[in-house]
Amino acid sequence: MNLLQKQGFYNSLILYAGTALGFFNLIILFQRYLTIQQIGFFTLMGAISLLYAQIASAGIGNIILKYFPYYRGNDKRHNGFSTFVLLWSVVGFVIITVFFVSFKSCITNYYKDKPGSSLLVQYYYYLIPLSFFTMTYTVLESMARAVFNNVLSAFLREVLLRVFTLISVLLIAAAIAGYYDFLMIYLAANVIITLILWHNIYKGAHFKFGSISARIIGQRKEMAYYGFFTVLSGSSFALIQNLDIIMLTAITMDLKFVGIYSTFFSIAMVISLPAKALSRTSLQIIAQAWAENDLPKIDKIYYKTSVVQMLIGCLLFIGLIINKQHIMALLHKPEYASYFDVFIMVGFGFLADMTGGVNGYIINISKHYKLTTYFITAAVMLCAVLNWLLIPVVGMMGAAISYFATMFTLNFVYWLFVYVKFSLQPFGRAHIVVILISLLTFAISNYVPVLPNFIADMILRSIIALVIYSGLSYYLKISEDINAAIDKVLK
Repeated sequence: MNLLQKQGFYNSLILYAGTALGFFNLIILFQRYLTIQQIGFFTLMGAISLLYAQIASAGIGNIILKYFPYYRGNDKRHNGFSTFVLLWSVVGFVIITVFFVSFKSCITNYYKDKPGSSLLVQYYYYLIPLSFFTMTYTVLESMARAVFNNVLSAFLREVLLRVFTLISVLLIAAAIAGYYDFLMIYLAANVIITLILWHNIYKGAHFKFGSISARIIGQRKEMAYYGFFTVLSGSSFALIQNLDIIMLTAITMDLKFVGIYSTFFSIAMVISLPAKALSRTSLQIIAQAWAENDLPKIDKIYYKTSVVQMLIGCLLFIGLIINKQHIMALLHKPEYASYFDVFIMVGFGFLADMTGGVNGYIINISKHYKLTTYFITAAVMLCAVLNWLLIPVVGMMGAAISYFATMFTLNFVYWLFVYVKFSLQPFGRAHIVVILISLLTFAISNYVPVLPNFIADMILRSIIALVIYSGLSYYLKISEDINAAIDKVLK
């Protein structure tokens, strides 16, 4: 098992364990012990802190992944690269925080009269430390990925952070804590996982502080230029995934809709887990391949990630749709019943994105990285216009349609550019076969007679889908990597 397969395997296990915890938190605990408005604010808080951290970091995460291979040295000081990263991050965060504090009155005055927005006004300054530790964790994670050490960071973010969330909601259920305590525990959890990741990197002795070399100083303008464009693209992509939430708040003026939409969006995000697992290792391998100008390696990873991500993503999507009635029952609140189509549309958006493989990153790490910024900025504008037109007409479904249309268009543009410029493209016979297998699996498993027992029906329906889908995929040899993994298990 090579590095990509090994770390992808462990990352997949961690992500799926984290997803199970996330599902339990979101579908069982949140729906029973938090109001929809509180769920909506928790989602809005995450969206704001993510954008805050990305802008404050000024693209340093991408700078680490792109430029570290050129400065890597045996002395572990890497030409003072670690010192450069620290100074860059601190200065960026201080500048953005000054703006964030200065515009407090403007932001809180805009939201103060909206339903449920008192939470945003009350916890405005809470976002500063949360964003700081979000940024710090992201920077440390990029440094760990640069030395192909990314399993622990996945565990901390996907599993341990959700364990803390689970505990805090259980404390609310036991009437030991309130919503304020819930938020404070979440902040403390972010501090803890950041310290653990820092200690792991420190213990590994992969990085040491040293004087910033003349090479880095001489290239600082180029790195700043790259960081500027990539932070625009990174922040813009994060904005695409959160723009629907922000515009739902602005147009509907009710965090209740944000709570419902964000719940379905989070459930649909399960589909993207294979992409997250593979990208944690494959992205850095692509960066190294670009440094060596190894296009055949990039082409191989491009194809394999697209096939595997589509194959697993479609299976997860089918499994969620055929268990619709069980998801509705678990959500517990009747407000969700009329909006399941929103989940389906958002799910198609995730499938479109992950089927594109690593197309955007291939551009982003090449000399044409500026185009990624232009493409994503245009996608943000498209998403904003579609949301503005559709939300007043069809409500939450308008936001879902906007997300799907944006992700499909963005990935099509990525694919077209990579194909024309580098003669690389990930699609082939395997993708058509996956679509046919998916349709057949859905047609059979969705119309299985409903059993009276809730658990028995869910298990039977899911097993039938899994056997049909995985059996046909294995027999038709859609993915060599997945077949090899199955063979190893069987032996």
